[in-house]
Amino acid sequence: MPSATARPGATARSGGRRKDPPRPDLRALRDALPEKERAVVTDYERHLSLERGLSPHTVRAYAGDVVSLLAFLTTGEDSAAARGLGNLDITQLRAWLAGQRTDGAGRTTLARRAAAARTFTAWAHRVGLLKADPGGRLAAPRAHRTLPGVLRADQADALMTASANGAVERDPVALRDRALIELLYATGIRVSELCGLDVGAVDFARRVVSVVGKGGKERVVPFGIPAATALSEWLEEARPELAGERSGQALFLGVRGKRLDPRAARRVVHEAVAAVPGALDMGPHGLRHSAATHLLEGGADLRSVQELLGHATLATTQLYTHVTVDRLKAIHDRAHPRA
Repeated sequence: MPSATARPGATARSGGRRKDPPRPDLRALRDALPEKERAVVTDYERHLSLERGLSPHTVRAYAGDVVSLLAFLTTGEDSAAARGLGNLDITQLRAWLAGQRTDGAGRTTLARRAAAARTFTAWAHRVGLLKADPGGRLAAPRAHRTLPGVLRADQADALMTASANGAVERDPVALRDRALIELLYATGIRVSELCGLDVGAVDFARRVVSVVGKGGKERVVPFGIPAATALSEWLEEARPELAGERSGQALFLGVRGKRLDPRAARRVVHEAVAAVPGALDMGPHGLRHSAATHLLEGGADLRSVQELLGHATLATTQLYTHVTVDRLKAIHDRAHPRA
């Protein structure tokens, strides 16, 4: 467990994992691909976006891994380009992953890139670009499932209090930030889901918000009175001051009146959490972890938390049970005379 007095920084944010080396300029790599391979990437992005309904962030990540793979295949004297992409085999896939490992990629990154390669080769085989699917034989080290850093309940309360105090002077941006932080913690939704919300998604009568999650799946998530109060003040007092021709029905707006960008939302949360004494450095995903942990510690059952968070499998939600057990062990070690 991290120390309660840990200072914000890279180690706290990453949970102690080794930091991967910077990725190469994927745009430059993509531009350098042969025309045929560039067209393949474009078609694959269209498949991921339109047919599978993945988020723009996920599409970018998958496409970036494919660009890396195709760049590996089409460079060097013994490249696959000379023989054609249709001859891609398991040996080349393993060599690509081995190169990633040599460059310093960690187990989690290797596991993700192997999964991205398998998804790509399955699609390429299905559309006739590959005679067989070599990705089905590709293995990678299992990703380490690290415990996410979370706020203690008293730190979460301090964060909400500070956000409310910051909005006392009724500044539109401060009111927006308060509503943003309250809703993230109250619901545990992802930052992409938050920024994608429209005004009509909020039902104040039932105190629920309709969220469109990964794969276009919609779920309804409740929120409490403090979040309802902050949202009401934002919508009634502050949003009209920021709204403009480009606002549309977006629930949260940036200072120029457009839909709030996830990067701006992350910056808001990082800065707010940094002001809480002893809190680990975290962004919106840290608030999501905190909300899930506090729900379980308060007696919520695992299936309900899975539904609230929009996890596809219960195995993902079960990670939070490890967090709560770890916290209980720490309390036991400090308080029990026979620990």
